Amino acid sequence: MTITQFNRIVEIRTKIISMGTFLSASLFAAVATGTWSWPRFVVMAFAVLLVDMGTTGFNSYFDFTSGTDKAEYNHERDKVLVHEGVDPKIALAISLGLFAMAGILGLVLAWWTSWWLLVAGGICMAVGFVYTGGPLPISRTPFGELFAGGFLGTVLFTISYYVQALSIKLDTIIVSLPLMLLIALILTVNNTCDRVADKIAGRKTLSILLPERAVLVLMQLLVVGAFGLTIVYASLGLIPWITIPLAVVAFIPAWTSYKTMEKRGFRLETKGPSMGNVSQIFLFYCMAFVAGMVGGLLFK
Repeated sequence: MTITQFNRIVEIRTKIISMGTFLSASLFAAVATGTWSWPRFVVMAFAVLLVDMGTTGFNSYFDFTSGTDKAEYNHERDKVLVHEGVDPKIALAISLGLFAMAGILGLVLAWWTSWWLLVAGGICMAVGFVYTGGPLPISRTPFGELFAGGFLGTVLFTISYYVQALSIKLDTIIVSLPLMLLIALILTVNNTCDRVADKIAGRKTLSILLPERAVLVLMQLLVVGAFGLTIVYASLGLIPWITIPLAVVAFIPAWTSYKTMEKRGFRLETKGPSMGNVSQIFLFYCMAFVAGMVGGLLFK
Protein backbone atom coordinates (compact mmCIF):
# COMPACT_ATOMS: atom_id res chain seq x y z
CA MET A 1 0.00 0.00 0.00
CA THR A 2 1.29 3.45 -0.94
CA ILE A 3 1.11 6.72 1.00
CA THR A 4 -1.41 7.98 -1.54
CA GLN A 5 -3.63 4.96 -0.95
CA PHE A 6 -3.38 5.46 2.82
CA ASN A 7 -4.40 9.10 2.44
CA ARG A 8 -7.38 8.07 0.33
CA ILE A 9 -8.51 5.37 2.76
CA VAL A 10 -8.64 7.94 5.57
CA GLU A 11 -9.62 10.76 3.16
CA ILE A 12 -7.03 13.08 4.66
CA ARG A 13 -8.30 16.06 2.63
CA THR A 14 -11.61 15.98 4.53
CA LYS A 15 -10.01 16.47 7.95
CA ILE A 16 -10.52 20.20 7.62
CA ILE A 17 -13.93 19.53 9.20
CA SER A 18 -12.78 18.08 12.51
CA MET A 19 -9.71 20.30 12.73
CA GLY A 20 -11.75 23.41 11.95
CA THR A 21 -14.19 22.57 14.74
CA PHE A 22 -11.34 21.82 17.14
CA LEU A 23 -9.51 25.07 16.40
CA SER A 24 -12.71 27.12 16.65
CA ALA A 25 -13.55 25.64 20.04
CA SER A 26 -10.04 26.04 21.40
CA LEU A 27 -9.91 29.72 20.49
CA PHE A 28 -13.42 30.29 21.82
CA ALA A 29 -12.23 28.82 25.13
CA ALA A 30 -9.29 31.23 25.13
CA VAL A 31 -11.64 34.17 24.56
CA ALA A 32 -14.14 33.02 27.18
CA THR A 33 -11.68 32.12 29.94
CA GLY A 34 -8.42 33.86 29.10
CA THR A 35 -6.48 30.61 29.52
CA TRP A 36 -4.39 28.62 27.05
CA SER A 37 -2.33 25.43 27.23
CA TRP A 38 -0.07 24.58 24.30
CA PRO A 39 0.58 20.98 25.49
CA ARG A 40 -3.15 20.23 25.77
CA PHE A 41 -3.80 21.95 22.44
CA VAL A 42 -1.19 19.91 20.55
CA VAL A 43 -2.13 16.55 22.09
CA MET A 44 -5.84 17.19 21.52
CA ALA A 45 -5.16 18.17 17.90
CA PHE A 46 -3.47 14.84 17.20
CA ALA A 47 -6.15 12.91 19.09
CA VAL A 48 -8.92 14.55 17.05
CA LEU A 49 -7.08 13.90 13.79
CA LEU A 50 -6.46 10.23 14.64
CA VAL A 51 -10.08 9.58 15.61
CA ASP A 52 -11.37 11.29 12.46
CA MET A 53 -8.96 9.35 10.25
CA GLY A 54 -9.87 6.09 11.97
CA THR A 55 -13.59 6.76 11.59
CA THR A 56 -13.16 7.41 7.86
CA GLY A 57 -11.10 4.23 7.56
CA PHE A 58 -13.93 2.24 9.14
CA ASN A 59 -16.32 3.95 6.74
CA SER A 60 -14.17 2.87 3.78
CA TYR A 61 -14.00 -0.70 5.09
CA PHE A 62 -17.68 -1.17 5.90
CA ASP A 63 -18.94 0.59 2.76
CA PHE A 64 -16.86 -1.84 0.70
CA THR A 65 -17.69 -5.03 2.60
CA SER A 66 -21.41 -4.19 2.76
CA GLY A 67 -21.58 -3.62 -0.99
CA THR A 68 -22.42 0.07 -0.73
CA ASP A 69 -19.32 0.97 -2.73
CA LYS A 70 -19.29 -0.86 -6.06
CA ALA A 71 -17.25 -0.10 -9.16
CA GLU A 72 -20.28 0.03 -11.46
CA TYR A 73 -21.78 3.11 -9.80
CA ASN A 74 -19.00 4.56 -7.67
CA HIS A 75 -16.38 6.47 -9.63
CA GLU A 76 -14.65 8.32 -6.78
CA ARG A 77 -10.89 7.97 -7.10
CA ASP A 78 -10.58 8.00 -3.31
CA LYS A 79 -12.28 4.60 -3.14
CA VAL A 80 -9.05 2.62 -3.49
CA LEU A 81 -10.65 -0.53 -2.09
CA VAL A 82 -13.02 -0.46 -5.05
CA HIS A 83 -10.80 0.73 -7.88
CA GLU A 84 -7.25 -0.26 -6.90
CA GLY A 85 -7.82 -3.61 -5.25
CA VAL A 86 -6.48 -2.63 -1.82
CA ASP A 87 -7.24 -5.40 0.69
CA PRO A 88 -10.12 -4.21 2.92
CA LYS A 89 -8.40 -5.85 5.90
CA ILE A 90 -5.67 -3.24 5.52
CA ALA A 91 -8.25 -0.47 5.92
CA LEU A 92 -9.61 -2.21 9.01
CA ALA A 93 -6.14 -2.64 10.52
CA ILE A 94 -5.31 1.01 9.83
CA SER A 95 -8.50 2.17 11.52
CA LEU A 96 -7.94 0.02 14.60
CA GLY A 97 -4.36 1.28 14.84
CA LEU A 98 -5.44 4.91 14.56
CA PHE A 99 -8.07 4.43 17.26
CA ALA A 100 -5.48 2.76 19.51
CA MET A 101 -3.10 5.71 19.14
CA ALA A 102 -5.95 8.13 19.80
CA GLY A 103 -6.79 6.15 22.92
CA ILE A 104 -3.25 6.58 24.23
CA LEU A 105 -3.42 10.34 23.68
CA GLY A 106 -6.82 10.30 25.36
CA LEU A 107 -5.22 8.80 28.47
CA VAL A 108 -2.70 11.63 28.53
CA LEU A 109 -5.43 14.26 28.19
CA ALA A 110 -7.54 12.58 30.87
CA TRP A 111 -4.52 12.58 33.21
CA TRP A 112 -4.14 16.32 32.64
CA THR A 113 -7.84 17.19 32.85
CA SER A 114 -10.45 14.68 34.06
CA TRP A 115 -10.99 10.95 33.70
CA TRP A 116 -14.50 11.73 32.51
CA LEU A 117 -12.82 12.79 29.29
CA LEU A 118 -12.14 9.11 28.60
CA VAL A 119 -15.86 8.39 28.78
CA ALA A 120 -16.67 11.19 26.34
CA GLY A 121 -13.87 10.15 23.99
CA GLY A 122 -14.90 6.51 24.18
CA ILE A 123 -18.47 7.38 23.23
CA CYS A 124 -17.22 9.40 20.26
CA MET A 125 -15.06 6.51 19.07
CA ALA A 126 -17.95 4.07 19.49
CA VAL A 127 -20.24 6.28 17.43
CA GLY A 128 -17.50 6.61 14.82
CA PHE A 129 -17.39 2.82 14.54
CA VAL A 130 -21.14 2.13 14.45
CA TYR A 131 -21.73 4.99 12.02
CA THR A 132 -21.02 2.55 9.19
CA GLY A 133 -20.48 -0.70 11.13
CA GLY A 134 -22.69 -3.03 13.13
CA PRO A 135 -26.09 -4.56 12.30
CA LEU A 136 -27.76 -1.18 11.69
CA PRO A 137 -25.22 1.47 10.65
CA ILE A 138 -26.28 5.03 11.45
CA SER A 139 -25.21 6.12 7.96
CA ARG A 140 -27.96 3.95 6.46
CA THR A 141 -30.69 5.78 8.41
CA PRO A 142 -32.26 9.26 8.26
CA PHE A 143 -30.29 10.15 11.40
CA GLY A 144 -26.87 10.31 9.76
CA GLU A 145 -26.89 14.10 9.45
CA LEU A 146 -27.94 14.48 13.09
CA PHE A 147 -25.20 12.21 14.41
CA ALA A 148 -22.49 13.59 12.13
CA GLY A 149 -23.36 17.20 12.90
CA GLY A 150 -23.97 16.48 16.55
CA PHE A 151 -20.72 14.64 17.20
CA LEU A 152 -18.33 16.33 14.75
CA GLY A 153 -19.92 19.67 15.59
CA THR A 154 -21.37 20.09 19.07
CA VAL A 155 -19.74 17.19 20.95
CA LEU A 156 -16.26 17.75 19.48
CA PHE A 157 -16.58 21.50 20.02
CA THR A 158 -17.59 20.97 23.66
CA ILE A 159 -14.80 18.49 24.39
CA SER A 160 -12.21 20.72 22.71
CA TYR A 161 -13.45 23.67 24.75
CA TYR A 162 -13.20 21.64 27.96
CA VAL A 163 -9.63 20.53 27.25
CA GLN A 164 -8.58 24.19 27.21
CA ALA A 165 -10.97 25.75 29.75
CA LEU A 166 -11.29 22.75 32.13
CA SER A 167 -14.98 23.64 32.48
CA ILE A 168 -18.13 23.65 30.37
CA LYS A 169 -20.93 26.20 30.19
CA LEU A 170 -24.18 26.37 28.24
CA ASP A 171 -22.74 29.03 25.93
CA THR A 172 -20.31 26.42 24.61
CA ILE A 173 -23.10 24.22 23.29
CA ILE A 174 -25.03 27.18 21.89
CA VAL A 175 -22.01 28.58 20.03
CA SER A 176 -21.32 25.15 18.49
CA LEU A 177 -24.66 24.99 16.67
CA PRO A 178 -23.55 26.73 13.43
CA LEU A 179 -20.76 24.18 13.03
CA MET A 180 -23.27 21.41 13.63
CA LEU A 181 -25.48 22.82 10.87
CA LEU A 182 -22.61 23.09 8.39
CA ILE A 183 -21.41 19.55 9.07
CA ALA A 184 -24.98 18.35 8.55
CA LEU A 185 -24.88 20.28 5.26
CA ILE A 186 -21.70 18.50 4.18
CA LEU A 187 -23.27 15.10 4.81
CA THR A 188 -26.50 16.14 3.10
CA VAL A 189 -24.58 17.14 -0.03
CA ASN A 190 -22.64 13.87 0.08
CA ASN A 191 -25.79 11.78 0.48
CA THR A 192 -27.70 13.72 -2.16
CA CYS A 193 -24.98 13.03 -4.71
CA ASP A 194 -24.96 9.37 -3.63
CA ARG A 195 -28.73 8.90 -3.47
CA VAL A 196 -28.95 6.61 -6.52
CA ALA A 197 -26.20 4.28 -5.31
CA ASP A 198 -27.43 4.51 -1.71
CA LYS A 199 -30.96 3.58 -2.75
CA ILE A 200 -29.64 0.51 -4.56
CA ALA A 201 -27.66 -0.40 -1.43
CA GLY A 202 -30.82 -0.18 0.69
CA ARG A 203 -29.99 2.99 2.58
CA LYS A 204 -32.73 5.27 3.91
CA THR A 205 -30.97 8.63 4.16
CA LEU A 206 -32.81 11.95 4.34
CA SER A 207 -31.76 12.66 0.76
CA ILE A 208 -33.67 9.55 -0.32
CA LEU A 209 -36.73 9.96 1.91
CA LEU A 210 -37.31 13.68 1.32
CA PRO A 211 -38.52 15.14 -2.00
CA GLU A 212 -35.74 16.69 -4.06
CA ARG A 213 -37.08 20.22 -3.56
CA ALA A 214 -37.24 19.73 0.21
CA VAL A 215 -33.59 18.65 0.25
CA LEU A 216 -32.58 21.84 -1.58
CA VAL A 217 -34.55 23.97 0.88
CA LEU A 218 -32.91 22.12 3.77
CA MET A 219 -29.45 22.86 2.37
CA GLN A 220 -30.27 26.54 1.97
CA LEU A 221 -31.57 26.74 5.54
CA LEU A 222 -28.43 25.07 6.88
CA VAL A 223 -26.17 27.61 5.16
CA VAL A 224 -28.20 30.68 6.10
CA GLY A 225 -28.84 29.34 9.60
CA ALA A 226 -25.16 28.81 10.36
CA PHE A 227 -24.10 32.32 9.40
CA GLY A 228 -27.27 33.91 10.76
CA LEU A 229 -26.88 32.32 14.19
CA THR A 230 -23.28 33.51 14.35
CA ILE A 231 -24.35 37.10 13.76
CA VAL A 232 -27.03 36.73 16.44
CA TYR A 233 -24.50 35.32 18.91
CA ALA A 234 -22.13 38.22 18.31
CA SER A 235 -25.00 40.69 18.71
CA LEU A 236 -25.86 39.10 22.07
CA GLY A 237 -22.25 39.17 23.24
CA LEU A 238 -21.73 35.41 23.27
CA ILE A 239 -18.79 35.83 20.90
CA PRO A 240 -16.70 38.90 20.00
CA TRP A 241 -18.61 41.63 18.12
CA ILE A 242 -15.96 41.72 15.41
CA THR A 243 -17.32 38.37 14.22
CA ILE A 244 -20.35 40.17 12.74
CA PRO A 245 -18.60 41.89 9.79
CA LEU A 246 -16.37 38.86 9.31
CA ALA A 247 -19.39 36.54 9.08
CA VAL A 248 -21.16 38.88 6.66
CA VAL A 249 -18.10 39.04 4.40
CA ALA A 250 -17.59 35.26 4.58
CA PHE A 251 -21.24 34.60 3.75
CA ILE A 252 -20.88 36.18 0.31
CA PRO A 253 -18.41 33.63 -1.15
CA ALA A 254 -20.08 30.87 0.87
CA TRP A 255 -23.46 31.56 -0.73
CA THR A 256 -21.81 31.83 -4.15
CA SER A 257 -20.29 28.38 -3.61
CA TYR A 258 -23.68 27.01 -2.63
CA LYS A 259 -25.46 28.44 -5.68
CA THR A 260 -22.70 27.08 -7.94
CA MET A 261 -23.21 23.67 -6.40
CA GLU A 262 -27.00 23.86 -6.68
CA LYS A 263 -26.87 24.97 -10.33
CA ARG A 264 -24.54 22.07 -11.19
CA GLY A 265 -26.89 19.55 -9.63
CA PHE A 266 -26.27 16.73 -7.17
CA ARG A 267 -25.32 13.49 -8.92
CA LEU A 268 -22.56 10.91 -8.72
CA GLU A 269 -20.87 12.66 -11.64
CA THR A 270 -20.84 16.02 -9.82
CA LYS A 271 -19.94 14.71 -6.36
CA GLY A 272 -16.27 15.74 -6.50
CA PRO A 273 -16.91 19.40 -7.38
CA SER A 274 -19.90 19.55 -5.03
CA MET A 275 -17.89 18.29 -2.08
CA GLY A 276 -15.26 20.87 -2.96
CA ASN A 277 -17.88 23.63 -2.89
CA VAL A 278 -19.43 22.57 0.41
CA SER A 279 -15.97 22.27 1.96
CA GLN A 280 -15.34 25.86 0.85
CA ILE A 281 -18.50 26.95 2.66
CA PHE A 282 -17.27 25.29 5.85
CA LEU A 283 -13.82 26.79 5.41
CA PHE A 284 -15.19 30.31 4.86
CA TYR A 285 -17.20 29.99 8.04
CA CYS A 286 -14.29 28.68 10.11
CA MET A 287 -12.00 31.41 8.83
CA ALA A 288 -14.52 34.06 9.88
CA PHE A 289 -15.09 32.45 13.28
CA VAL A 290 -11.40 31.93 14.01
CA ALA A 291 -10.57 35.47 12.87
CA GLY A 292 -13.33 36.72 15.15
CA MET A 293 -11.87 34.87 18.12
CA VAL A 294 -8.37 36.16 17.37
CA GLY A 295 -9.81 39.66 17.08
CA GLY A 296 -11.55 39.17 20.41
CA LEU A 297 -8.26 38.20 22.03
CA LEU A 298 -6.41 41.15 20.53
CA PHE A 299 -9.02 43.83 21.28
CA LYS A 300 -10.46 42.48 24.52
